[in-house]
Amino acid sequence: MNSIDAPKTKSVILFVKGEQYFDGVDPDGTELMTEGTMTITDEGMDLSYQETELTGMAGTTTTFRIRDRRVTLLRSGTVNSQMIFEEGQQHTSLYATPLGDMTIDIQTSRLRHNLTERGGIMEIRYSIAVEHFVTGRNVFRVRVREKT
Repeated sequence: MNSIDAPKTKSVILFVKGEQYFDGVDPDGTELMTEGTMTITDEGMDLSYQETELTGMAGTTTTFRIRDRRVTLLRSGTVNSQMIFEEGQQHTSLYATPLGDMTIDIQTSRLRHNLTERGGIMEIRYSIAVEHFVTGRNVFRVRVREKT
């Protein structure tokens, strides 16, 4: 690999908002502002940050791996999982927590982003089924800006 192809990593500020919608219940949401990293590669972009007590996943590293029309959410540490978001597609993954493992199905209805190495916004709308039982609709909104 020559220096032109070398991954480029920089510090960024991430604003991560997660919302969950259940039938007949007010939306539930969490919002996190944290420092993280953006790594640009030939294949795309990775956004990584450390989870906190606020999200209930302290000790876990979360990475959004953005590749063309597919985003993979990887978690490793206290919680280990892989969730694949691809508009119009369903993907099944294993979600491992300290309380046990479960199968999750992700059906992505919308995936949009305008991310560049200067920052931007990503929105993912999806439904989730745990052990093949639909538990609700979810939205991830991630805003990224360069750390100054």
